[in-house]
Amino acid sequence: MTISLLVPVCDYDIVAIVHSMKSCVGTIPEFVEILIGDDGSTPENKERYKSLEGGGVRLISSDKNIGRAAIRNKLALEAKGDYLLYIDADTMIPGTAEAYIQKWISSIGAERVISGGILYHESPPGDPDKILRWKNGRKREQKKASYRNKHQYSSFSTFNVLIDRTIFEKLRFNEEIRQYGHEDTLFSYQLHKAGIGVANIDNGLIHDGIESNRDFINKTKLSIENLSMLYDFVTDKQTFASTVKMVRDYRWLSIFRLTLILAGLFIRFRERMELRIDSASPPLWLFDAYKISMFCTYREIHRRKKTIPTFIL
Repeated sequence: MTISLLVPVCDYDIVAIVHSMKSCVGTIPEFVEILIGDDGSTPENKERYKSLEGGGVRLISSDKNIGRAAIRNKLALEAKGDYLLYIDADTMIPGTAEAYIQKWISSIGAERVISGGILYHESPPGDPDKILRWKNGRKREQKKASYRNKHQYSSFSTFNVLIDRTIFEKLRFNEEIRQYGHEDTLFSYQLHKAGIGVANIDNGLIHDGIESNRDFINKTKLSIENLSMLYDFVTDKQTFASTVKMVRDYRWLSIFRLTLILAGLFIRFRERMELRIDSASPPLWLFDAYKISMFCTYREIHRRKKTIPTFIL
């Protein structure tokens, strides 16, 4: 049983995390390599990643940006390990790299997919312009394994996850998804459909790449638009809804014919809501309302366009 650590990256400083993990290659027999997946970074960053090679570290580089799903698939094909440990580039280890890797080793066998979880710093960022991302992460994303095991598919994320490589004989991250957002949601849906369970353990990494409020709002828009398009493309909408809370909420709102009302409110009050959540003290209830009303708006837009699916899942 061996583990390959896979780090997809595009123009982000990964020197610290790679050096920390590199100390375990060779000292922990099961931990055989680190693969850096450069997804079309600038020449300067490509050189920085290349300087990390050696001692069990390999660079897999793409000249152009091929997307989050495609670079993950490429890394899976190149990896030597029996298990693939995906982590995002903007992470920090809360303890030691050795303890982090050993906990994965001791958990192998629980399921073919095991999620370690996501953590955020206890103290808010010094920059008040980054408070929305931190606050949302602490309250909405950082969950104990006991909670995530009760919601194994809706809590799934590729931020910090160990996957049996044999799964890739059946499934791949869907490379049709080029726009940011919900490629891990789609993979979770595929796991659910295939009857592959997800175990959750408390072996979190700290999400250190906190965006500004405005950048996070813009990324949220892209991800919700993506989610609406995916909802049109999937064949089993009930299973997909069980994977995504926002879709479940939307389906409930549809029963009571409230989706058009929320879409109208979003169009009318979007700018006011954005001004309020782009602040030093953003109310999360308003951010939640903003997201579901935006999803209702996109659903109406896509319904009227009668978008023809380009792929069926």
